[in-house]
Amino acid sequence: MVSPRHPVQGKVVAVTGAGSGIGRALAIELARRGAQVSGCDVDAAGLAATAAEVPGMHTARVDMSDRVAVEAYAQEVVAHFGVAHQIYNNAGIAFTATVAESTWEDYRRVLAVNLEGVIHGTQAFLPHLLDSGDGHVVNISSLNGYFAQPGMSHYVTAKFGVRGFTETLHAEMLLSGSPVRVSVVHPGGVATSISDNALELARAAGKEITEAALARTRTYREKLLSMDPAQAARIIVGGVERGRPRIRVGRDAVAIDLLCRTAPTLATRAAVAFERQLLAGEKRAARR
Repeated sequence: MVSPRHPVQGKVVAVTGAGSGIGRALAIELARRGAQVSGCDVDAAGLAATAAEVPGMHTARVDMSDRVAVEAYAQEVVAHFGVAHQIYNNAGIAFTATVAESTWEDYRRVLAVNLEGVIHGTQAFLPHLLDSGDGHVVNISSLNGYFAQPGMSHYVTAKFGVRGFTETLHAEMLLSGSPVRVSVVHPGGVATSISDNALELARAAGKEITEAALARTRTYREKLLSMDPAQAARIIVGGVERGRPRIRVGRDAVAIDLLCRTAPTLATRAAVAFERQLLAGEKRAARR
């Protein structure tokens, strides 16, 4: 096993979206490796469940789309621990609809959390990470940060944006010689509730929830989102400890990254073919 160049042991770390999924797994894994953990989420009950597994964890209910609230959270973390070394901008939501079907409010809702939330978290914590003399910004994108799929323009746009924002920040930190490392993370199919939550978000937005849409969600839940979040967290934190600027999580993320870089036109055709296959399966399920 390769020894970490930048161990998280003893570091003060903040994890957004820590109430479930990858965020909860990150909080647990970081604590297991000896970090002092703060976690935030809009879901107070989920956050409390995470804290029950992480003794001494500092928590705060925060809406990442609220810039003022995120800035206050960063101040609170530093006031509590005296310093902040790392921020894991993980909070995110999903939504499924075509561009033609979508309203601006649909885009605003997703971008406010998935892209603006990452920017808010980065800007709020960056001065403290610089002051620590040994900081690290870790922003969670997705394989959809380089792979566009039909019906997911809200999510894809946000995750492409997270990638561009993070890679620009990385270049700026290198240019200035700042003591802050930067990583962008591209998880593949991790077993979280994001597909089910996307369905609930669509329902709350007044979209029609068809049997085909329900079948689609089942396909993602049962076949595509398969990696244990704990394994994803180990890969992410391992990459952080090794100082990697780009961390791909899962064989699917690695394979699709290679396809997008070497054959971008083929990647688009593959996305269309995959979507047609899903739609065909959904139609069969809807007829049953």
